[in-house]
Amino acid sequence: MSIPERPTSAPSPPAALGTATGETAPDEPQSAAARHHARRVLALSSVGVFVVFLDTTIVNVAFETIGHSFHTTTGHLSWVLNIYSLVFAAVLIPAGRLADRYGRKHVFLIGMTGFGLMSALCGLAPSVTVLIIARGLQGVFAALTIPTSLALILPEFPPSRRPAAIGTWGTMAAAAAAIGPTLGALLIKYASWGWIFLVNVPICALVLVVGSRLLRETREQGARGIPDPLGAVLIAVIPAALSLGIVEGPSWGWSSLRVIAAFVVAVVLLPVFVWRTRTAARPVMDLTLFKVHQFRLVNVASLVFSLAFFAVILSNFIFLQTVWHYSVLIAALACLPNPVMTVITARPATRMAHKYGHQVVFLTGAVLFALAQGALALAVSTHSHWAALWLPGMAVTGISLGINLPTLSVASTKPLPPAQFAVGSAINQSFRQLGAVLGVSLFAAIVGTPGSVSTALNAFHNAYWLFGALGLLSGVIICLPQLRRAPTPAPTA
Repeated sequence: MSIPERPTSAPSPPAALGTATGETAPDEPQSAAARHHARRVLALSSVGVFVVFLDTTIVNVAFETIGHSFHTTTGHLSWVLNIYSLVFAAVLIPAGRLADRYGRKHVFLIGMTGFGLMSALCGLAPSVTVLIIARGLQGVFAALTIPTSLALILPEFPPSRRPAAIGTWGTMAAAAAAIGPTLGALLIKYASWGWIFLVNVPICALVLVVGSRLLRETREQGARGIPDPLGAVLIAVIPAALSLGIVEGPSWGWSSLRVIAAFVVAVVLLPVFVWRTRTAARPVMDLTLFKVHQFRLVNVASLVFSLAFFAVILSNFIFLQTVWHYSVLIAALACLPNPVMTVITARPATRMAHKYGHQVVFLTGAVLFALAQGALALAVSTHSHWAALWLPGMAVTGISLGINLPTLSVASTKPLPPAQFAVGSAINQSFRQLGAVLGVSLFAAIVGTPGSVSTALNAFHNAYWLFGALGLLSGVIICLPQLRRAPTPAPTA
């Protein structure tokens, strides 16, 4: 039996976005059938976000193997990693806006279908050029999936239960990014590098079959026409140009004309985008969202913490191979306590954030993250002592990620009305993805290609100190108080 479409409620006026709870209506009792349906939607959407975020890190361990397979240069092959991040960050916000207008279910299923097809093309690519093109298209469909997956979940739950639902969703995203290198190493060891992509295909097919029958269509009520095309192009080009400069800065040179041009394009087009968004009849993004104090701080904190988080994941894996000379598989298994503790911690942390407030819980996680990186910087040496020196740092890092990543997801959507769930989630994920690009590039700039083990060890120590400090900074940012000022009238629609 098909489930009828159910539009979300109309958007709340901007002034209502800053309420303490962000709830648009009091809780209504849910029947047992409704609760069961909501849990199924949560499980399905979480699987979708898991498979997408898995591809943000699983490819890292296959870099050398793919290069040998295609006999290509490192510079050419780097685009297998970079193009996915560039396109993903560029398309997220337009994708969220399109989903709010034309239906989250349709956009989600299109995203999962395309992601599965492009994963198959990646796994069977006959050349590195085809692989790079397929990875770029994979980033497009990933961007369609992420904001819609969360936007499909939230209307199914009453406001009091949404934090737990978002926590589960965020746990899957965090676990996928953390477990990616381990799973990738296992697939390369016992199958081939193509399976790091082909493993997505049956999962996407399952989500597509079940989702077409299970999911209910939701969209912004009364929406007409397409979002401003020029605004959509600008919001895609700006993060793409910024990400390009960040990604290629270490290899092209920060003083390279191409890198400078990328940054100039981003800086020049940003005020053009703001002007266009304020004047367009159907803007691609509602700028009044950034007038909400919580939404603004959470996104800045997401940028900074993601920078540290993704850089540390890459740093751990490369440290074990270059300093302790672990194989790819052993290095991946040595990092496994990280995602295990993330999964164990995430749900309790979400409940604590709902009870005590996201600022206190996130600051706690940020402090733990900084302490873990500081301990690694002080403890690890050229001698391999996994249980005594490495395991405690991995466990505490995993706990901090389990606390902070779901908490950021909860805090970023809590002050928003249902009609803006998708675009709000897209903005937050875009900040996270930009942080990931910046973190990996910053790690490359710090560690580089040292010539000896002692030089490498010193570089890794510096990296751990820096990323621990940035993690702590993100906790300070999210706790910044709101400046007292006279209230301003809400802008007209």
